Amino acid sequence: MNQQPSQSPRPSRLLGGVVLLISLTAGWFAIDFYMFKATSLNIGAGTVNFSVKPGETMKTIAADLHKRGITDHPGYLVWLARWQGQADRMQAGEYALTPGTTPEQFLEKLASGKVVQHSLTIVEGWTFRQMLDAVDQDPDITHTLTGLSDRRIMARLGLPEASPEGLFYPDTYHFPENTSDVTFLMRAYKDMQQRLDDAWRHRDVGLPYKTPYQVLITASIIERETAVPAERPRIAGVLVRRLQRGMHLAVDPTVIYGLGKDFDGNLRRGDLRRDTPYNTYMHGGLPPTPIALPSGESIQAAVHPTNDDTLYYVSRGDGTHQFSATLEEHRQAVAKYQLGNQDKSIQ
Repeated sequence: MNQQPSQSPRPSRLLGGVVLLISLTAGWFAIDFYMFKATSLNIGAGTVNFSVKPGETMKTIAADLHKRGITDHPGYLVWLARWQGQADRMQAGEYALTPGTTPEQFLEKLASGKVVQHSLTIVEGWTFRQMLDAVDQDPDITHTLTGLSDRRIMARLGLPEASPEGLFYPDTYHFPENTSDVTFLMRAYKDMQQRLDDAWRHRDVGLPYKTPYQVLITASIIERETAVPAERPRIAGVLVRRLQRGMHLAVDPTVIYGLGKDFDGNLRRGDLRRDTPYNTYMHGGLPPTPIALPSGESIQAAVHPTNDDTLYYVSRGDGTHQFSATLEEHRQAVAKYQLGNQDKSIQ
């Protein structure tokens, strides 16, 4: 009886070994990938800021993170982004990475555009140039207006005929990295216009203002005259009654503004005789433009002034003012609080 030679088991064993190796590798990869997803990035003890440039791909983002030691597996990060459908949703900007942030959380932050918000405070009572200096010095703003004249700056904002003084609302503004100075100023301008328009619509009847811009001018004077909130409507009332009676406003801050760089910090009698468009001792009515950036409180005071009979006020020397209805009362207040020096009083 002839025996058939037995078939070699080697091919099936080899195939089984390959399958086993692939299975083990896939299993190891799955475990390692799962651990990568759940393990925090290498951020350390403090917050790390990370910027994504416009047009940057997930591959270059991952490579940058690897270069900075934030992730040990840039390839995994790319795979995770593709697997979750986020690879093409990364938004440019600056992101804050806090301790404990996982790769999934990082990708979600980039996809949602939750960028770092920087802030800049524009102070009430600043002039336009003081505001512009603050904007120019902010390192997180992209500067395109440095060195330009006021006229050219306003032309860049689409307001070529406007005087810039007083047109920008003083507030704390939050913005992402590389916001342009034009964008920043336009936001402050629109905020001021919105507040001014709202105040104009709800103003008291009988005020001596023909336009919202005149309200803005008055509000800027109020802003420079007092830092005491309760006094703003009272000062607004004095200004209103003086305008209605044809009296000069005679307020020092407008004179100081008109002096410009010639003002050395000490207002003298001779300064009150300097003929500038802003000298309200010499010229009737309102000055031609605002003299500062008024707060919302000063704008509201301008359109809701106190209705009493006062026509004068003088500084008490402690930040508050003494209000008077008659010139004689005012002179007595000046003698009491200013020791006969009338340079710092409304005449």
